[in-house]
Amino acid sequence: MSLTEENERMPDSLPDTLPAATIRTQVLVPMRFPDGYTTRARVVTFDGLVDGLEHVALGLGERAEQAEDEPSQDVLSLVRLHSECLTGDVFGSERCDCGPQLREGVERIADSGGYLLYLRQEGRGIGLYAKVDAYALQDRGLDTYDANLALGYHADERDYTAAAQMVLALGLRRVALLSNNPDKAAQLCQHGVEVAECVPTALHLSAANARYLAAKASRGAHTFEVPSPG
Repeated sequence: MSLTEENERMPDSLPDTLPAATIRTQVLVPMRFPDGYTTRARVVTFDGLVDGLEHVALGLGERAEQAEDEPSQDVLSLVRLHSECLTGDVFGSERCDCGPQLREGVERIADSGGYLLYLRQEGRGIGLYAKVDAYALQDRGLDTYDANLALGYHADERDYTAAAQMVLALGLRRVALLSNNPDKAAQLCQHGVEVAECVPTALHLSAANARYLAAKASRGAHTFEVPSPG
């Protein structure tokens, strides 16, 4: 049984009209990754996000150079919703694929023009300490979803209402979504963002994350296949 069927986390209630968020500040930031890749990002912050968290958008490619918040509606921007992962994004943990997905997402969006939304939803929304607790349970045999459930959380706590607000505040109504996760597309659509296309990321497979990725495919309905060992 997939996560979508048994434990899919969607907003508890959807407002009749999504509250509008507004752009707070925009600033151009040069970026350099550990492998030497460099680019420029326009870092955008927001007021009025429903969850009160400090999410940011990175405008990349042509969106890095344009400070406007009303892009032409006939331009299909590539957008990625990337949930914060301190262990993977910063420390280089190989227990997940988050760091490589972030690196891939930045380059692909810089090449085509669009936005990476960096969402403060550590551990699929359960927080950093709880995520480390979940790691301990995974070391005892639970998969990544059952570990969250054993700690008293939903298998996936993430709510993308604020992400939809950010997309709309950036002047986008129709996007190409860089993701393997159908829940992201479903939640954006529920809040009035048309997902014209889902663009898959690469499969960042290692010996350390194979079981994690297999659980994402079988339990979370992520659209990739993990090769069987051997």
